[in-house]
Amino acid sequence: MGRPSKYNIECNEKAYKLCLLGATDKQIADFFEVDEATINRWKKDHPEFCESLKSGKEVADMNVINSLYNKSLGFKENVTKAIKCKTVLYDNGKRISEKEDIVYADEQVYVPPDTTACIFWLKNRKPQQWRDKIEQTIETNNVSTHVVRLADLLNKPVPNRNISDFDEEEE
Repeated sequence: MGRPSKYNIECNEKAYKLCLLGATDKQIADFFEVDEATINRWKKDHPEFCESLKSGKEVADMNVINSLYNKSLGFKENVTKAIKCKTVLYDNGKRISEKEDIVYADEQVYVPPDTTACIFWLKNRKPQQWRDKIEQTIETNNVSTHVVRLADLLNKPVPNRNISDFDEEEE
């Protein structure tokens, strides 16, 4: 019989919370001081543990998706700002005291759309229209010998040879 398992029912809640923070299976294994293979075994042996991981990761993913979506569109956000206030007392035109206080005020600010977030969203949601690399298939049966040779020359330059040398070889 092997070592006793480190798994217990409390692992479910801990794993769920770690997933909410974006932890990977490797990081969860490190937290529980076990190997990643052990985490995979716990997933199989304890369905409630597996469900804790799935639901925690799903909530975390949805939060990221929502944040990316908002960042793509722009949004309003409430922020608390510290404001330095200075009170100066005068008597007959002469300064007699000075006091500084920090006052906190809430302000609603507009965060404009982020171009990078927009591009990321579009590349993943509409890859056919927005990806960087457009894949094209070219049938080489209809391509002339000169074009194929030129492509080979560009890919594998031959020292001390000119393109005219290749025209002569063809004859």
